[in-house]
Amino acid sequence: MGRKHIIRNVEEGSIGWELGIEAGDKLISINEKEIEDVFDYHFLINDEELVVLIEKPDGEEWELEIEKDFEEDLGIGFEHGLMDEYRSCRNKCMFCFIDQMPKGMRETLYFKDDDSRLSFLQGNYITLTNMSDKDVQRIVKYHLEPINISFHTTNPELRCRMLHNRFAGEALKKADMFYEGGITMNGQIVLCKGVNDGEELERSIRDLTRYLPHLQSVSVVPAGLTKYREGLYPLEPFTKAEAEEVLDTIHKWQEKIYEEYGVHFIHGGDEWYILAEKEMPEAERYDGYLQLENGVGMVRLLIDEFEEAFEELKGDERVREVSMATGVLAYPYLEKMLGKLQTKFPNVKVHLYKIVNNFFGELITVAGLITGGDLIDQLKGKDLGEVLYLPCSMMRDGETVFLDDVSLEDVKEALQLEADIVKSSGQDLIEAILNGV
Repeated sequence: MGRKHIIRNVEEGSIGWELGIEAGDKLISINEKEIEDVFDYHFLINDEELVVLIEKPDGEEWELEIEKDFEEDLGIGFEHGLMDEYRSCRNKCMFCFIDQMPKGMRETLYFKDDDSRLSFLQGNYITLTNMSDKDVQRIVKYHLEPINISFHTTNPELRCRMLHNRFAGEALKKADMFYEGGITMNGQIVLCKGVNDGEELERSIRDLTRYLPHLQSVSVVPAGLTKYREGLYPLEPFTKAEAEEVLDTIHKWQEKIYEEYGVHFIHGGDEWYILAEKEMPEAERYDGYLQLENGVGMVRLLIDEFEEAFEELKGDERVREVSMATGVLAYPYLEKMLGKLQTKFPNVKVHLYKIVNNFFGELITVAGLITGGDLIDQLKGKDLGEVLYLPCSMMRDGETVFLDDVSLEDVKEALQLEADIVKSSGQDLIEAILNGV
């Protein structure tokens, strides 16, 4: 047997824990099959009867016979999440956000992943350029889904130019293999002004409908443009009129596809509606919010969750003074919600602050890209009440650190104030304001 996988942790009470598997042990095989990576592992542990070979730190091998429910997990975590090396991106996309970051940030922020295994495990979007036919065949064989694909355009020549990769057009054929294998997919199009919009967007949507129903949703989001674009392709931000045109195209196709398939399929990111000064679509138009991580439907979901929780509130005379900070994009919606909350709680005062993104540039308006430095600079000396509430999207991967490596503790110390993280739902927002986190 060749490859051995070091176990990092074992969940208490899990099958692995009950069998005496411990951190530091190595997984050698399952049912006498060597495990190449996490794809193999997830497929092999689905069986109801397993023979698991473990190597203890002293070299002793344990052969464990396990009977369990189908798809029941063993509760084991590995030192390398993919049980293999991470695959970095080979493209140089004209809109890549990582290429638009300043120098001197922590090294992990500059790693460009394009690993199909992260698509299945964490919902990352992949370009298909880093996949072999063998990778695709394994996904189909193991029926691992959904796979999230960055299409950007279905024009092969244009895709090569956008991704700066001469194989990018050919890579689109892998989506055909997923479709033929019945694999559920989601797609995204990062729209670049004057490049893949207009007629090219029409073409892409038309082409992608071929993959229905296995391709269940496609988001269209504007390219994020920071102030660090020197030497990069000269992209410009969309205007209000251009955002309206993008939404007209999306809505036209939504109606056409809904009539035929009963789903809306193509979805515009929230930024288009804000830029076009249009109302957010009703919840039903989002088909179950399949693209929330792409900023599609986040505002509508927040509003609806807030309204639902607000209706249940009786209101009282409690006295509280707190503050909140958010990005330019969400500010007007939160302002409206907090104004409504005050009609039932007149003595609860919330200071809401709109943080302009000086770090990346003013065109970046989402809360998730606000840095600790900008927070401190723009909140110092302001009325903040007894506690400052910040959305969880500002933190990286469950840590309490901002993108610029400023920590939540640094913010508290600089502002001489208690600060807490609020989860993303409307109910959590109300709960934090009225009762604390």
